Amino acid sequence: MSQADTEHVALPLGLLAAAAFLSSAGARIVDPLLHAIATDFSVSIPDLWVVIAAFTLPYGLNQLVLGPVGDRFGKLRVMLGALVGYALFTGGCALASNLAGLTVLRACAGAASAGLIPVGMAYIGDAVPYDQRQVTLSKFLTGIVLAQTLAGPVGGVFGQYVGWRGVFLVLAGLAVLVAAAFAARIRGLPDRRSPGRMFNPENYVRMARHRTGRLVLLAAVLDGALFVGCFPYLAPYLHEHFGLSYARVGLILACFGLGALAYTRLARRLLAWLGEGGLALAGGLLMAAALATAVASGRPWLFVPVELALGLGFFMLHSVLQARATEMLPQARATAVAAFACLLFLGQSVGALLMGAAIARFGYSAAFLLDSACIVLLTLWLAQVLRRGLA
Repeated sequence: MSQADTEHVALPLGLLAAAAFLSSAGARIVDPLLHAIATDFSVSIPDLWVVIAAFTLPYGLNQLVLGPVGDRFGKLRVMLGALVGYALFTGGCALASNLAGLTVLRACAGAASAGLIPVGMAYIGDAVPYDQRQVTLSKFLTGIVLAQTLAGPVGGVFGQYVGWRGVFLVLAGLAVLVAAAFAARIRGLPDRRSPGRMFNPENYVRMARHRTGRLVLLAAVLDGALFVGCFPYLAPYLHEHFGLSYARVGLILACFGLGALAYTRLARRLLAWLGEGGLALAGGLLMAAALATAVASGRPWLFVPVELALGLGFFMLHSVLQARATEMLPQARATAVAAFACLLFLGQSVGALLMGAAIARFGYSAAFLLDSACIVLLTLWLAQVLRRGLA
C-alpha cells in the first residue's frame, strides 16, 4: 500500500478496536468466574490455573504463526478468520462438560485470538504514516483498555445472573457480530500481501541484524519483565497486607484501565508536547514513582491514584515501543509485530517468576521497591536510545 493509497483508505478503526476488545476480554473474562467454574466442576480454585494458562500460552506462541500468515495472505483476512475461530471456540466453552474439555477449548480460543491484536497493529502500520501512527494506535488500544477495565466487573455481574456458561455465550455472540461486520467492511479495503515464502527465516535475521530490531525486541522482553511482571502481585498484596476484600481489590485494580483510557484520550497532546523520548521517560518514571510511593506509604486508599498512574504511565511508554515495532520490518510488518508480542509475553512470564522469587525472599514491599528501581534504570536507557534515534 503506497503513501497515496493510504490517503483514500477509510481505516475500519472501530472494528479493529472491537476485535482487540474481544481478544483482551477473552483473556480476562474468566478471572471473576473462577469460583463458579470450580463449583460446577467440583474442583478447587488452584486447580483452575490451567484454564488461565490454556488461553495465554497458545496466544503467545501462535503469534509466530499468524504473523507470517497475515503478511502472506492479508492481515484483514487473517483477522476475520481469527474472529470466526474465536467465536466458535469461545461459544464451545459454554458447552464444556468437564475441566479438560474447557481447557482444550480455551487453548483453541487463545490460539485464534493471537490473530487479532498484533495483526491489527500491523495493518495500521501498513495504512497509516509513521507521524500519525502512534495516535492511531492509541485509538486502537481503546478496545484493549476497555476490556481490561470492564472484563472483571462486567464478567462478575453477568456471571451472577446468567452463569459462567452464559458469559462465554455472550462473548461468542459479540464475536459473531464483529466478524459479520468485518466480512462486510473489508471487501473494499486494500490488504497488503507479501510475496514469497510464508515462514521466511530471513525476516528474523534482518530484525536481529538491524539495530532498531535488536533494541525494540530487547525492550519488549524487559518491558514485560519489569513493568508487567509486578502487576499480578498487587492484588494479593492489597488483600494480605491491608485485609481488603476481593471486591474492593477488584475495584482498585480497575483504576489501571481508567488511567490507560486517559492515555488514549490524551495521546495526541502528550506526544506533541513530549515527543517519543519524553513520553517514554515520563511514563516509566511515573510508574516507578507511583509504585514506590504507595508501598512506602502503607495507606491502602493511595492505591487508587497509584493504579491510575500505573495505567497512564505504562501506556505512555508501551505505546512508543508498539509504534516502533510496526517499523521494524515494513515488508513483513505482521511478522515483526508478532515477534514483538511473543517476546513481550515471554518477558511477562519471566518477570512474574522473578517477582515471585523476590517476594518470597524479601517480602512484598522490598520486592516492589526493587522493581521500581529497575523500572527507573530501564526507562532512562530507553529514553536515551529514543532521543538518539533507533534507526
